[in-house]
Amino acid sequence: MEDLLRPIYQERASDLDTLGILLIEKTKPNSPLTDNFDVILLIIVNNTNRPWHVKHYEFDDKTAALHVVSEDLLMQWIDTSTYRRAVEWVIYGKVIFDRNEYISNLKEQLRSFPSSKRDLRKAIEFGKLVKSYSEAKDLYETSHYKDAYSRMIHSLHYLARLAVIEKGFHPEVTVWKQVRQIDPEVYKLHEELIQSNEEIEKRVQLMILAIDFVISTRARYSAKHLLDIMNERGGSWSYSELKAHPLLLPYGLDLTAIVAYLSEKDIIKTERVETKGIGVYQRKYLANNVE
Repeated sequence: MEDLLRPIYQERASDLDTLGILLIEKTKPNSPLTDNFDVILLIIVNNTNRPWHVKHYEFDDKTAALHVVSEDLLMQWIDTSTYRRAVEWVIYGKVIFDRNEYISNLKEQLRSFPSSKRDLRKAIEFGKLVKSYSEAKDLYETSHYKDAYSRMIHSLHYLARLAVIEKGFHPEVTVWKQVRQIDPEVYKLHEELIQSNEEIEKRVQLMILAIDFVISTRARYSAKHLLDIMNERGGSWSYSELKAHPLLLPYGLDLTAIVAYLSEKDIIKTERVETKGIGVYQRKYLANNVE
């Protein structure tokens, strides 16, 4: 198959802006990894005006998808998990062109998962977890038990991804397979929710208590990325200042939920600043470094 595709990627390999080319083949009838194409060609480039473009091909009753992706966009996908498939392509793909060992170094970076990138990913998953858990709790309290159960499943999924990241691995699509080996406690919570013989109302109630404890014990560690940024300068931050910080943009949509939760747990302190309105204060935030 690689021979048939060579004319397609050979021209790209001769381009000095091409950093590397990976080939990912379909290994089973239903293959989400390759979007059910028989083969994926991932070409990583720099200095391009088109961050991502895709072409589809047919040959000998086979199908192929060519993805040409800029290095900047690929790293954004990897760092923020916005396109998890790309991470798996890099991890499992066969290297067919590698300029100056670019892909070899990238694969090693994914394996080592540097702490700075890990802290960002933890904050992203923590934000999703806190927001989803809050929604599940609200749905339960308003007697929407089936919706609360559905939301709780999502919460456990975010918790599972967070557990995998804490251990220094990138979460994959088969995250529960990873969690079973990495964090049996979180895996057991999932089993208890879906396999219990209790009524849905009771299952959700018990899970709310269990997850509340798990989140609270992981909160400071999971929010390290945010707390480190808040500690970079003296004094407090307005919410608008936090929201506008470029390093917080990857989890900006969940930032309110994170700040609210950390404030509730006294991991972030709040202070009031006078405004022109009598009796009206602006709320500001300060990292509480006392554990």
